[in-house]
Amino acid sequence: MMDNDSQYKHPIEKLIAVMAALRNPKSGCPWDLEQDFKSIAPYTIEEAYEVADAIQQGDMDNLCEELGDLLFQSVYHAQMASEAGHFDINDVIKGLTDKMIYRHPHVFGGRKAQSASDVNLIWDERKSEEKSKHNESALDGVPKALPALLRAKKLQKKAAKTGFEWTSPDEILDKLDEELAEMRAAVKSGTIKDKAEELGDLLFVMANLGRLLDINPEEALRQTNYKFERRFKGMEDELKSKNEVMNALTLDQMTQLWVKQKQKERNAG
Repeated sequence: MMDNDSQYKHPIEKLIAVMAALRNPKSGCPWDLEQDFKSIAPYTIEEAYEVADAIQQGDMDNLCEELGDLLFQSVYHAQMASEAGHFDINDVIKGLTDKMIYRHPHVFGGRKAQSASDVNLIWDERKSEEKSKHNESALDGVPKALPALLRAKKLQKKAAKTGFEWTSPDEILDKLDEELAEMRAAVKSGTIKDKAEELGDLLFVMANLGRLLDINPEEALRQTNYKFERRFKGMEDELKSKNEVMNALTLDQMTQLWVKQKQKERNAG
């Protein structure tokens, strides 16, 4: 039974008990019992994005709920790992706590840090010490499941620490011009594979430009998505007020509506 809260010293203990009950081979949920790490991983990624969306919307009630859903994902994976004899949620928490203490000697030790840049240097130093124990590549440690733009930025950042990087935005813009020329050639006479490769190269260069300008390309594109969605819905609302539909307009008329939405935003700002 899960009704008696007094038997739990902390709310997370009840959450862990709920997860264990869901995975109980004799009385658990059939759906939960069928899951494994790979089948749950997409839900974990989805919940992380829902947290980010709640933050973007400034919805604190929703953020509280989404953080709970994301926490549940950690508990879910830890429960499956515990069943297989790998580790449990306590190991997860202890490992995280120890790592945060180790990577913050300016808080929990004698190191000094006067600025965020000082902290970044200490953080990178500690991470490098950890990696040196495993003889890893300079590019290791960037999850393959990350969104592609974000992963590109992280790969480029790691490569830059070895000195493999452009030193100015102008150099990257020159490279972008080169890649645009190759994209035009691929569009004109290349195969689908050629076009996909050149498009990927363009995006990779743009991610590098964002990194050098200290702009997260994933976040920049996310903001543009929000902006596009907001303006397009504004166009739809205006057409609805006139009993008109988008499909009946020419591209030129749609463009005029789009420009009008942009002007409205500028005036409102």
